[in-house]
Amino acid sequence: MKYKQLTENERYTLSVLRKQGYNQAQIAKALGRHRSTISREVNRNSCRIDNAYRPSKAQKRTNGRRRRSRRNKRITAEQLKQVKQLLVKDWSPEQIVGHLKIAGKPTISHESIYQFIWKDKANGGQLWKHLRQATKKRRKRYGAYDSRGRLASKRHISERPASVETRKTRGHWEIDTVMGKGSKHCIVTLVERKTGYTLIGQLDDRTTASLNRRTIKIMNRLDGLFTSITADNGTEFHQYKEIENATGTRFYFANPHHSWERGTNENTNGLIRQYLPKGTSMATLTQAKCDAIAKRLNTRPRKRLSFKTPEESFIGYYS
Repeated sequence: MKYKQLTENERYTLSVLRKQGYNQAQIAKALGRHRSTISREVNRNSCRIDNAYRPSKAQKRTNGRRRRSRRNKRITAEQLKQVKQLLVKDWSPEQIVGHLKIAGKPTISHESIYQFIWKDKANGGQLWKHLRQATKKRRKRYGAYDSRGRLASKRHISERPASVETRKTRGHWEIDTVMGKGSKHCIVTLVERKTGYTLIGQLDDRTTASLNRRTIKIMNRLDGLFTSITADNGTEFHQYKEIENATGTRFYFANPHHSWERGTNENTNGLIRQYLPKGTSMATLTQAKCDAIAKRLNTRPRKRLSFKTPEESFIGYYS
C-alpha cells in the first residue's frame, strides 16, 4: 500500500487520543491507518525537549519539509538549459511543457517556468521579454454603417462549404492585412485554418495591386495547397478575382465587423504583434524578415495540435 501522510485534521485527532491514553495501535485503528504511520508521525514530529506531540507544530514541520524537498526544486540544471533555449525561441511555458511531454522527457509545470522567468527578471534577466504581450482589443462598432466598398459578386461566408467551418480538412485559409505606423508599409497574412500554418508578405502599401502581387507570389510557394480563402471586407481585396484566376482558389467574405468569423487570422495577427508591435513603422521591413517571423510561428508547438507545430501538422499532411 502506498504511504500517505496524515492530514491536519488527523493530526489533531491523534493528539486528542494520545491525551486520553490511547496507545498507537488503538489510534491507528480509530484513524483507519497502519500502526507504522502513527509511529512514524509521532517520532518525526514530537518535540525533542519534552517529547510532547503538538498538532499545529507537527503541521508546520511537515509543510516546511515539503517546501525544502527535492521534488519542489522542480527544475534541474539540464531542464533549465532546455527551458532557456525554448524561451528564446518565443515558446510559451505551456508550449514548452507540452513539447517535453510528447518528447518523453522529464516534465515540469508551466507555473514553475513562469516563476523561473520572474526570478530571472528580478535579477536583471531578459527572458520575460520573450513572453507574448497582451494586445489591446480593437473597438467594435456594432450597428455602425459600413462605409467600405461593396462588391455585388463576392461570395458570402455562408456559401462556404461546411467542411471549412469544422476544420476537418486542410487547404482552407484566412487572409488579412496588418498596418504599421508612419508610412503606408504593411503586411498581408495568410493562415491555414486547421493547422495555423502562416505565410506573411511584405507590402509597400495596401493597394489591391500590391496585395495581389505579393499574395500570388507567396501562395505559389505552396502551389496547389490552397482550396479557399476567407477575407474581411477591406477594399484591398476588391480585386480578389485576380488571385482566384492565378491560383485556382475561391474567395469568401465574412460579415462586416465580425472578426470572430476569421478567428484564426485574428489570433495569429496578435502573435505577430510580438515581433511587429503596434505603433512601430514597417518602412524598413523586408520579405526576409517576414519569412523569419513566419518561421518562428510555424515552429512553435500549439496546444490545439497536441503540441505539434503548425509546420509538422501542415507539411507532414501533404508530404
